[in-house]
Amino acid sequence: MDKHELSELLDQVAAGSVSAADALERIQVAPVADVGYARLDLARGVRQGVGEVVYGEGKTAEQIAGIIDALVGAGQGRVLVTRLSPEKAERVRTLVTSGVTLDYRADSRLGLVGDMPEPTGNGTVVVACAGTSDLPVAEEAAITAEFLGNRVERIADVGVAGLHRLLACVDQLAKAQVIVAVAGMEGALASVIGGLVSCPVIAVPTSVGYGASLGGVAALLSMLNSCASGVSVVNVDNGFGAGYQASLINHL
Repeated sequence: MDKHELSELLDQVAAGSVSAADALERIQVAPVADVGYARLDLARGVRQGVGEVVYGEGKTAEQIAGIIDALVGAGQGRVLVTRLSPEKAERVRTLVTSGVTLDYRADSRLGLVGDMPEPTGNGTVVVACAGTSDLPVAEEAAITAEFLGNRVERIADVGVAGLHRLLACVDQLAKAQVIVAVAGMEGALASVIGGLVSCPVIAVPTSVGYGASLGGVAALLSMLNSCASGVSVVNVDNGFGAGYQASLINHL
């Protein structure tokens, strides 16, 4: 149960559609659910505003399905699963027993349980990526932000090799509350965007590039050494982390 769901429950109590006893029973769920292979933080939504997110890589389909069932059973209406392969997603769909449907987004390797919420952020999150090869990471950031209640606009293929493409989007960038800049190769996009806008910029280095890019390390170091003020950096290919951070900023 996250803060939004708790607020709805309290509204139902105030309206008389849910009794105080029933509400108390739903709130007094054990803060941790031990399912043997995972100890789930059931109070995270109330404490942090977002329920526990499931990292799918390295987990079996059986474990992911069990975690989803446990979270849904504890009252978490929406669940996000990251780094989920198509094969594993299909298997999870057949194993979930809580009556929910897993919506799989292959382009971002994300699994979603529950509907996308209405945007509640203060403004718009803009996700800009340097090249088409960076789109999977950019989509992970964009869908994560949408799942957390943000209005998101996407700008694709505006890398610095063709600077005029980015400059054509300056008006859109200027209206953003926060920008996620996704780039591989030399990672220069974040610095260029950071020098054009007054809002926070979250830089995401990707592992796209030739040998000396070192799997994204070159872009990471470039972004960490950005000369533009207001640029922060997440780990290589961490679109989820960028989308989550952008949501926190947009909800302040």
